[in-house]
Amino acid sequence: MPSEPKTTTSVRDIADTAASANETPRFGSRTLQAADDVFTQNAWDHAEWTEEQEAQAREAVLRQLEHPVPAEDQGRYHAEAAENWNRFYAKNENRFFKDRHWLRIEFPELFKTERAVGHGGSDDDGAQAPPAQITREPGRRFNVMEIGCGAGNAFFPLLAENQADPDYYAYACDFSETAVRVVRENALYDPARSEAFVWDLTSPELPPSVAPGSVDVILLVFVLSAIHPDHWQQAMDNLYKLLRPGGIVLFRDYGRYDLAQLRFKRNRLLSDNFYVRGDGTRVYFFTNEQLAELFGQRFEVLQNAVDRRLIVNRHKKLQMFRVWLQGKFRKPLT
Repeated sequence: MPSEPKTTTSVRDIADTAASANETPRFGSRTLQAADDVFTQNAWDHAEWTEEQEAQAREAVLRQLEHPVPAEDQGRYHAEAAENWNRFYAKNENRFFKDRHWLRIEFPELFKTERAVGHGGSDDDGAQAPPAQITREPGRRFNVMEIGCGAGNAFFPLLAENQADPDYYAYACDFSETAVRVVRENALYDPARSEAFVWDLTSPELPPSVAPGSVDVILLVFVLSAIHPDHWQQAMDNLYKLLRPGGIVLFRDYGRYDLAQLRFKRNRLLSDNFYVRGDGTRVYFFTNEQLAELFGQRFEVLQNAVDRRLIVNRHKKLQMFRVWLQGKFRKPLT
C-alpha cells in the first residue's frame, strides 16, 4: 500500500524546548503512541529511538570504519563526481525522483503569501510551517534559485504553483550537464520565467547570469551532502554572495544514522560519515550541530530541525528509521 500524501509539516526544531518525548508534537499528524500500533500505518512522524537502537546505529558506523574505500580509489571518486552524476541522469532522466509537492508545507517562503510571520510559532491548524519573513517590494522581481536542480522535480512544481505571480522568476542550476539538459528539454521549461544552467556550488566564481546579492530564496535540497567536506566553506561563501540582504537558504538533507547510512557495506566509506554509492555518487550524513556551525558563522539560524520518520513495511513486518535535517538560514540585513 502506498504511503499517504504528506499533509502536515513533520519536522521538529532542536531549539523547541517545549517538545519532549512525553508530549504531543506541535506538528505532524502521525505520532505513534503505543508500540502495538506500529503496523497500523505505513509511516510515523517524530520517531524517537531507544538507547539500544542508537547504540546499534553507532556500532554499525564503527564497523564501516574498519573497511573504508581503498586509498588508491578515493581520489578517483572525487575527480569523477560530475561524470558520475551525468551517468546517473543519462540513465534515469526525470524518472528517479518524485516531484517535491511537499515544498509548500515545509517551505512556504517559496510561494506568494499574504501573511508573513517571524521565526517560531505555527499556523492555527499546525498543517503548514510558518514562513520566515521576506520583504517583497511591489513590482520587483522575486528571484528563487534552486541549486542542485537535478531533473527539475522541485523546479517545475514551483513554476506551476507560482504561475499567477508575474514577478516570480526561478533559476535552476546543477553541476551535471546532463541534468540541466533534461530540464531544458522538458516541455514545461519556460525561458521567459526561468533559466537553467550548469554551475558548481563549490566554484570560486558565481554564475555569470545571476547578479551578486540578487536572490531572495535559495533552495538547497539533498545537495550539500554530495559535496566533499573540504569544499563546504566555498559553498557557504557562494550562498552568502548570491543572496540579497534578508534573503534565506532553505535546506533539507540527510541526517546522521539515517537508514541509508546504516545500510552501507564495506568499501563504501570515504571519510567520517561520507560515502560513495554503487553508482559513484557521494553522500554525507549531517548532524544539527554541524548545520549550526556551518551556517551560523554568517547566517541567522531561523530553523534547525530534524525529521525522524519511522517507515513501516506491514507485509514484511519491517521497521525502517529515516532521519532528515531541515533548516532555514537568513542573510543579515546589515
